[in-house]
Amino acid sequence: MSVGIVLVSHSAKLAEGLAELAAQMAPDVTIRPAGGLSDGSIGTDYDEVVAATQRADSGDGVVLLYDLGSAQMTAELAVESLADPSAAIVADGPLVEGAIAAAVAAQAGQDRTAVAEAAASAGIPEDLAPAEAPADAAEVELELHNKVGLHARPAAVLVRTLSEFDAEVTVRLGDQEADGHSVLALMSLGARQGDRIRVRARGPQASAALEKAKELVDGNFGE
Repeated sequence: MSVGIVLVSHSAKLAEGLAELAAQMAPDVTIRPAGGLSDGSIGTDYDEVVAATQRADSGDGVVLLYDLGSAQMTAELAVESLADPSAAIVADGPLVEGAIAAAVAAQAGQDRTAVAEAAASAGIPEDLAPAEAPADAAEVELELHNKVGLHARPAAVLVRTLSEFDAEVTVRLGDQEADGHSVLALMSLGARQGDRIRVRARGPQASAALEKAKELVDGNFGE
């Protein structure tokens, strides 16, 4: 089981498209769109949001994201009406970036509080300035061979995999460095096919994390 995600939007097409995109990053997470009114017009439908929230909950709770102000109100009212309102959280973060970050966090097995925090922090600019390598850090240089480089799905695969290890991991491209546990930070590096990245890790499982990162890159992230 994993935390479910509900995308509350004024537009059914927007919610459905974003759900499809997020599912590419998190194939095992239940992501339900709840957009538009029942007649197909623009707006938010309270009953649909309640139903989507109930369908998304497989036992670990639900995180709801929204696009505009009134969608937030609809989401909050839907949560309040649940038999157990504490089982769902309305996250205050950007809808698109937040949905991707939340989906990856849920896929990694994080609880609903952590998933909601991932969605909220997606709206905070990432610091890409390189830091001085700690003395106990290990590092490996890898060349990207997959067609799309370190973008959406590959970045999500790397983040999900690295979350399994007890290690702090960063990825560096040129003079920019990003947190290896943030899919948005990795995507912001803009690493493309043929680029050489440096993966740095420290912690009890640093070596294992680097070996897995190399395996993923060499295997083109399973593409």
